[in-house]
Amino acid sequence: MRYVTDQLEITMRSGKSTQHQVIRVLPSGTPLELLEVDTESGYSRVRSPQGIEGWVISRYLDNLPSGRERLAEAEKKLANLNIENNRLQENIKKLNADKNALDKEKQSLTKENHRLDQELTRIRQTAGSAIAIDSENKSLKEKLNTLERNYQATQQENEVLKDRSDRDWFMVGAGVVLLGIVIGLIIPKIRWRRKSSWDSL
Repeated sequence: MRYVTDQLEITMRSGKSTQHQVIRVLPSGTPLELLEVDTESGYSRVRSPQGIEGWVISRYLDNLPSGRERLAEAEKKLANLNIENNRLQENIKKLNADKNALDKEKQSLTKENHRLDQELTRIRQTAGSAIAIDSENKSLKEKLNTLERNYQATQQENEVLKDRSDRDWFMVGAGVVLLGIVIGLIIPKIRWRRKSSWDSL
C-alpha cells in the first residue's frame, strides 16, 4: 500500500510517461494499492480505491498516510485519551472519598468495640464476684453462664451489624438484666446470713 504525498495532487495516467492520457487526478492522502514499480521510467502502476488502475510518478508515493491525516488521527486519539483520563481521575476521586468514609467508619467501630469490651469485662468481673460469694448456688451459676453465653453470641452477631444504636441498647439492657439478677440473688443471701448470725447470738 502506498499514499499520495502531502505536497500536491498527482495525475494517474494510462502509461509510464507524461505523453499518456490522464485518467484521474489524485488528491494528497489518497490510498493506492501498489501493483508494479518501473524503476527505469520512475513510474508505478497502482489501483485506486474505486478499482481504477493507472501509472503515477513513484517519487510522489509514500509509505504512510498524509501528515494531515496522521495529525487528525493523533488529535482524535489524544481527545479520546483526555476523556478517558478525566473519567479515571473522577473514579480516583470517588474511590478516595469512599476510602476516607470507610476509614472513619472503621475508627468509629473500633472505638465502639473497645467500649463494649470494657463493658463486657466489667460485667464478667461482677458475675465472677457474685459466683465467688455463693459458689454452691448452682442455680445462680447456671443462670449466669446462660446469660454470658447469650451475651457473647449477641456480641458476635452485633459486631457484623453497623447499626450501633440498636447494639448499644441491647448491650446496656443485657448488663442491666445481669446486674439485676446478681443483685437480686446476692441481697437475699446476705440478709439471710445476717439473720442467721443474729439468731445465733
